[in-house]
Amino acid sequence: MNKARYFGLRLTDLLLLGPVLFFLALAAPAPAVAGEKTAAYWLQRLGPALNMTSYRGVFVYARGSSVHSMQIAHRYHNGIVEERLVLQDGGSGEIVRRGMNVVCVLPEQGRVKLDQVIPSGPFAEAFTRQLIPVSRWYRAELKGEDRIAGYDVVTVALAAKDQHRYSHRLWLEKSTGLLVKSHVRTADGEVLEHFQFTSLEITDDIADSEFEIRSEGREITRTLNDAGKRPGSPDEFSRTPRMHGWHLGWRPEGFEPAAAPRSGKGQAVAFSDGLAAFSVFVEPAGRVSMPTGASRIGATTIYMSQLKSADKTFMVTVVGELPPASARRVAESVRIDEAFALGAMKQ
Repeated sequence: MNKARYFGLRLTDLLLLGPVLFFLALAAPAPAVAGEKTAAYWLQRLGPALNMTSYRGVFVYARGSSVHSMQIAHRYHNGIVEERLVLQDGGSGEIVRRGMNVVCVLPEQGRVKLDQVIPSGPFAEAFTRQLIPVSRWYRAELKGEDRIAGYDVVTVALAAKDQHRYSHRLWLEKSTGLLVKSHVRTADGEVLEHFQFTSLEITDDIADSEFEIRSEGREITRTLNDAGKRPGSPDEFSRTPRMHGWHLGWRPEGFEPAAAPRSGKGQAVAFSDGLAAFSVFVEPAGRVSMPTGASRIGATTIYMSQLKSADKTFMVTVVGELPPASARRVAESVRIDEAFALGAMKQ
């Protein structure tokens, strides 16, 4: 795999596509019971609200030192989710979704239909997964009320129960449960990532014209979620990891195999605890020497290390929402099967 090209695309996804609110789980909202609106109640409302609430607005998304602003129109119409996002700074571009069909238009790079689930909201695949396992690894607590973008909101804190995860704080609009602001935080309270609507109108009056593609570019056709399985379903979590020729000796408790991203000629597996996610890439090292060690952009760590097996050098890369120390421990636990190493030597 071309490392420079891969990381250029990956970081573009993280910075540009990370805020896309493509939550695919359409669970039924929990019934409201007066006086019993707990943190769990608001978390149950969050997933459906992100898909089934129609709105337009502008949000900002800060990851590390990078800050981006996007305009969004989102509609739930005749059982289909439609969405259009337009980049407001850092160059032109837009993303348009209709159901499972997503088109990313970047004029300087061409138009690309994505063939996997786009990271959803500021937490990558946050809340596309069942919230039951999340409660095992995060402590949910109500933190009061506030007002954001002209709407009354309730604040929910998700505190990580160990050092291998980050904590989160969510601000949900009270009448719909829509996420209007979020933080990803360290154990010390440092904000690593920040998402917030600066203007928002929750309305069903959104015309068809607001979802039309208005940019030109080369088009590559793909389809989202070809397998037809909802992300985070028991079937997906129980699938055999795609670790062909290598295995992990350690990963943080609660992170289970999820859909594996493509990685060229290498092998890759993704893991999620229901809120955070990370991927492990293993491939023969190229002739060009790559830097090793950890780097972090917001809550996303990239840790690269080299591993030798049967006189063959492999590059191990961990990318995802893990603290650097945890990402390093995952990378250093990778073991290469001798048969896989010998096969790589013949290529």
